Amino acid sequence: TMQQNPDYDDVVDEVATFLNKRAFACLISGIPQEHIILDVGFGFGKTVEHNYQLLKHLNIFAKSGYPILAGLSRKSMIGTVLDKPVEDRLIGSVAGALLCVQNGAKIVRVHDVKETADALKIWNAMNEVS
Repeated sequence: TMQQNPDYDDVVDEVATFLNKRAFACLISGIPQEHIILDVGFGFGKTVEHNYQLLKHLNIFAKSGYPILAGLSRKSMIGTVLDKPVEDRLIGSVAGALLCVQNGAKIVRVHDVKETADALKIWNAMNEVS
């Protein structure tokens, strides 16, 4: 599977380099910049530690100028830390979505839309006060 022995010297730098190259390839192929979204690929070919490194440094990807999509809802990176099966990862998924937005994600892919939207409303209210 993709998770068997993924090897990165610096997962954040390597994923950033890869995504920037792919975005550039899209641009030179005629795809307008406003049609490009970057996704760091939580869970795909990465260890749990790699995934948390990407989450912690998601702001680096946000500096690329492209919107960042983050999809970590119910992923094994949450289940491993919480020791919970996929159906019991709501709280971890919502917390992860909030961290993604805090770290620069403009789009979050989630399974539990209402719960995540409610949490984001509170997060936004807190960030709007002076």
